[in-house]
Amino acid sequence: MKKTEINSILKVFVTDLLFWTYFFGCVYYLIHHWSGLILNTVIVVIAGFSFTIIFSALGISIGRTVHLPTEKTKLKWYKTFWAWSFIAILFLTLMVGWNMVGVNPYKFFTKFGNARGIMTGLFNPNIDIIGICLSALAETIYLALLATLFAIPFAFVLSFFAARNLMPKTLLGNTVYLVIRTIATLFRSIEAIVWAIIFSVWVGIGPFAGMLALMVHSIAALTKLYSEQLENIDDGPVEAITATGASTLQVWIFAIIPQIISPYLAFTIYRWDINVRMATIVGFVGGGGIGLLLLQQQQLLRWQNVGLIIWMIAAVVWIMDMTSAKVREKLLEK
Repeated sequence: MKKTEINSILKVFVTDLLFWTYFFGCVYYLIHHWSGLILNTVIVVIAGFSFTIIFSALGISIGRTVHLPTEKTKLKWYKTFWAWSFIAILFLTLMVGWNMVGVNPYKFFTKFGNARGIMTGLFNPNIDIIGICLSALAETIYLALLATLFAIPFAFVLSFFAARNLMPKTLLGNTVYLVIRTIATLFRSIEAIVWAIIFSVWVGIGPFAGMLALMVHSIAALTKLYSEQLENIDDGPVEAITATGASTLQVWIFAIIPQIISPYLAFTIYRWDINVRMATIVGFVGGGGIGLLLLQQQQLLRWQNVGLIIWMIAAVVWIMDMTSAKVREKLLEK
């Protein structure tokens, strides 16, 4: 048996095992949720493994369809077992999500009175605190700006080491590439609000903690965006300058950087736009700015103040979104 065939069979087995284990996991959750029945989770694994063996052997499974299609999987979709099993798992997923999240349309349509306070505040905001709100809003904008500016040099340098086409295909090059990519992915996967919690304990509650949280998240996000742009550059200028005997640094400066200036600026402005919006959220966990003020007013049930803050946040986000979109459009045209 060829190596490619063995790999395909393994992929079929893993795909089907994951599929059927998830299927029976959903079934078990619903049974437990509705009846309170508790079963050994080993039963779920055994059932998933058994169905994997059976339907993979019959050639009608999801794994077979994806990796080793058979005549039975090439029929019209409504005549195939894999299509109906896929529909079944989508239905089960919806049911599990509905029960786990506790979706309740009755409450949504009958409990509107609970929102009377916030709705009144939205349509009758208290403009007496506009000075305090403007100060907090300025704090939010500047902490987002500084977080973006401080992130740029780190992300710029790291992006060159996270671009596959720029790193040498050696053990050291591959190691550096994988380490930076992994760290960037890990730091990006941790939301800014979590970083804000960490830094609010580290440096204390306030805008500095919020700035650090957004900076760390921005470094990871911009490293990814910058490196992907580097991987899509035109190789012609790089090869031409390399042929002259230029060093790696000279190639980066004269062949690569001129190609990435405009998109890098566009990505950076877009990131500032994101940071302004995220700065409001990190304020809820001690990151300072208008988010912290919003939390304080909401806890005091001062709904008219909350209404004014919400309108001001919406206005700033809208202005930032429109402005950054126009600037990015102009930069990408160059």
